[in-house]
Amino acid sequence: MDDRTRSYLRERFGDYYRATAVDLPPAANEREWGHIPWTPGTGTTMVRHQSQLDLGDVDDFLARTAPRHAYFSAARYTDPSASTMSQKGWRGADLVFDLDADHLPGVDPETATYAEMLETCKDALLRLLRFIEEDFSFKDVEIVFSGGRGYHVHVRDPELQQLDSDARREIVDYVLAEGLDTDNLIRTVSAGGTTQRVLRTEGGWGRRVHQQLLSVVDELDALDDADALKRLTEINGIGDGRAETILGAIEANREAIETGNMEAGGPGIRLLVSTLAEEVAAAESAPIDEPVTTDTHRLIRLPKTLHGGSGLVVTPLERDELDAFDPLQDAIPERFRDEQIEIELDEPRRIELDGDITKLDAGHHTVAEYVGVFLMARGEARKA
Repeated sequence: MDDRTRSYLRERFGDYYRATAVDLPPAANEREWGHIPWTPGTGTTMVRHQSQLDLGDVDDFLARTAPRHAYFSAARYTDPSASTMSQKGWRGADLVFDLDADHLPGVDPETATYAEMLETCKDALLRLLRFIEEDFSFKDVEIVFSGGRGYHVHVRDPELQQLDSDARREIVDYVLAEGLDTDNLIRTVSAGGTTQRVLRTEGGWGRRVHQQLLSVVDELDALDDADALKRLTEINGIGDGRAETILGAIEANREAIETGNMEAGGPGIRLLVSTLAEEVAAAESAPIDEPVTTDTHRLIRLPKTLHGGSGLVVTPLERDELDAFDPLQDAIPERFRDEQIEIELDEPRRIELDGDITKLDAGHHTVAEYVGVFLMARGEARKA
């Protein structure tokens, strides 16, 4: 990034901050603060180990320094400005989840558009929120568009604050369905003097797999035998002979299977459940960034600040706002909407922002300021 572009972005970020009040996290004075300034050259410099006392009024600090990126720690400390972690006096940390479109299964950043990646990331976020709301019943939850390629979720339930990295990794493994197999989903119960293996249908992954099993059973019911057998052989690991066994077991033990009884259908049903568990895990797990959640000292972006790699607002969201939220429209700073600016491009670019697709050839262009800021922040354009 050249000096003219850097200077322009820093000044416009400052204009944004002079008209914006950010929301501070709970116990802001107990958190470490950090930021990345508009450093000359190709490298970046992280300024960290600062307390709120070091910054002073945070709104005033942002207006004065106009950082490229601004962060606060998930952790709370006795002395957040101490220069080493061992000296800070760790007191607890929020549980933080990060979803990044670049790291999602099936997403190729080289071929997918920015809008497509963000839409896929929102789908992953909705899966994550189902775990948070239904499986864990966490209450104190904040959802934030990162301003870049994804979303952050902050969970601040008091009972989670003291979890160490190992305990947080167990939560990660659950959300990622790491190590999920049929044995983990089945419990042994006593009934009428005998023991039975029963799928855990009351919640969690067991309920998800049971729902998928019942969906397949309903689907088979609607087919004639030939089509039902064909449908079963389409499931990984099930051949013709096993398909006949499974179909017969379903017809003979439908009611028992609906209760989750794994004995009724014999080994064929258990194989079907095991295979469906793999499919459900792939379809319903949430591909979170494991190091972010397990790191009890993590710095995370401050909501309502600007992302220095896009010029978009790090946007806090209410749960009921999420479905309608379009980050490429709703996260555009109002401050950047009213002006036209001149930029230079070395290569053609396609930009989808504010509901419009802008296609630009290499060369000199006059564009809406938010388009220019987006391209310059990404290193794809220069200020003319």
